[in-house]
Amino acid sequence: MPNPSIKDEELYRKLKDEGNSSEKAARIANAAARDGRSEVGERGGDAERYEDRTVDELRERAKEIGLEGVSRLKKAELIERLRDH
Repeated sequence: MPNPSIKDEELYRKLKDEGNSSEKAARIANAAARDGRSEVGERGGDAERYEDRTVDELRERAKEIGLEGVSRLKKAELIERLRDH
């Protein structure tokens, strides 16, 4: 059943299938519906992909955004926690 607060349901489902959190997928889908998909895509920054960062860099990022309990996580687990935040 479609969620009436999601303005671009197709994009929302695609983002969720790619592993994005519900909140992030909704935010992107609604911005795309409001401003156009190409406009939203161009807004993306030049941030390095999490997969290209070292474990130390990922832990530092987790610390910056206030995630706790990440010191023993493996790289894939760190990435998952960062993306779910």
